[in-house]
Amino acid sequence: MKLCAVICEYNPFHSGHAYQFGEIRKLSGCDRILCLMSGNFTQRGDAAVFPKHTRARHAVENGADAVIELPAAFAVAPAEIFASGAVHLLSSLPAVSALAFGCESGTKEDFLKAARATLSEDKQFKSLLKENMKDGTSYVKARTQTVLSFNTDIDEALLTAPNNLLGVEYCRALLARGSKIEPIPIPRVGGGYADSVLYKNFSSATAVREALKDGGKKVKKLLKGNLPADVFRDAETYRETPFKQAAVCALLSRSAEDVVKCVDCSEGLENKLRALAKSNPDYDTVVAKAVSKRYTAARIKRILSENFLGLERKDVKGYLEAPLYCNVLAVKRRDQGEILGALAKGSFPLLARKSDTGSLKKDALACFETDVRAAELYAALSGEPANPYEMLFV
Repeated sequence: MKLCAVICEYNPFHSGHAYQFGEIRKLSGCDRILCLMSGNFTQRGDAAVFPKHTRARHAVENGADAVIELPAAFAVAPAEIFASGAVHLLSSLPAVSALAFGCESGTKEDFLKAARATLSEDKQFKSLLKENMKDGTSYVKARTQTVLSFNTDIDEALLTAPNNLLGVEYCRALLARGSKIEPIPIPRVGGGYADSVLYKNFSSATAVREALKDGGKKVKKLLKGNLPADVFRDAETYRETPFKQAAVCALLSRSAEDVVKCVDCSEGLENKLRALAKSNPDYDTVVAKAVSKRYTAARIKRILSENFLGLERKDVKGYLEAPLYCNVLAVKRRDQGEILGALAKGSFPLLARKSDTGSLKKDALACFETDVRAAELYAALSGEPANPYEMLFV
């Protein structure tokens, strides 16, 4: 069996994702689609709009064959760790022969070329990178400037457009691990990554999330055209969690010495964040006032989320090289034997029930315990019971 993987969040699942499944079936030559999906918290530092098992069910009901969980340690992390952690898991599964991802532009060869350029960090490269960061420019932007300085034939859009940037990181991780998994870029349709306009169809996840919070009749009508029927039914009962208040409380409850251990936090930022929270304990205000040329809103929000979940830099980096696990969230019922059999041939233990965690080694167990904590905290915020060990048959 050949599996084509998709690294995703489905926050929430919408018509663009269903379109991508159709393209994967046409282009990959694979037998099944395997989704590696973030759990209850996302790469932007937000709580997901629906619990992970609900989003996994949406994916399988609309074309995926199985969904496994991207550990919280990687899901709430900068693009490089997000991609490296995902590829670490996928590389453990011999059945995974391809990795599909959405993009704004570019071919497979374009992405691999850009990825190779980012891996070539010699002494001269590092020197210019340091120079480009002197004025407060973020690491990602400075690295892009440096790469383009040495590689004038690379399309700048590959290193700046949001989906392209993540695609380059996937290819970079594949190359770094010597993986044989083939990258398959699939052009996006409809709204752009951060487009907040809700169209009749193919709107961005950003626009859909904002519409969910709006709740007006006109907006709901537009939402119906952007969401599969089962997702729309769940959307009609959507309630936003009080995650923002909880994240601020967590920031104030931990010392600066603890906050600075978070993956995205750099020396001094922990003091600024705590001072902002003390003077005006409002999540959106803290984020807005902490944003600068070097620190994006997404990075600030990730720090708040990492702190809330207790994710520390040293642990997360350790997990990138440790033997972990394959935690199954949902699988297509009619093909469960074949799919679970393929996943069980991976080099990491397959988790399909609570007793399977007994096979996890030290780092894997610590990583999984973070996933459990994330599920329990999300349940406390949403008021719905959590079962971190559940596997759905759809």
